[in-house]
Amino acid sequence: MILKNNEEIDEVFVEEPGASFVKKKVLIGPEEGSDNIIMRHFSVLPGGNTPYHIHPHEHIVKIEKGRGVVVDYIGHETEVKEGQSLFIPGNEKHQFRNPHQEAFEFLCIILNPNR
Repeated sequence: MILKNNEEIDEVFVEEPGASFVKKKVLIGPEEGSDNIIMRHFSVLPGGNTPYHIHPHEHIVKIEKGRGVVVDYIGHETEVKEGQSLFIPGNEKHQFRNPHQEAFEFLCIILNPNR
């Protein structure tokens, strides 16, 4: 078993085209011996957003703190908040945005795309 303290995990800014003011921590992944599943923590700072992007792997997302907006494959915006969870199928275009004044934080669990 591997037990980690989230506060001790390095947090880095997401350096992808289209990302703005987004920080990420890989909580559990291949470095901990998890070959199949990766759990990440994202913090979208006020005014920030993830890229509006698409990829083959599905997501399970749990909103941890604050509120934000999820944009779906047709551009429809849905406000989400702490205590909600969502599923994003593979190959569905999506984006997370934070138009609010406080951080918007969520867990994102994916299958390892390198498998």
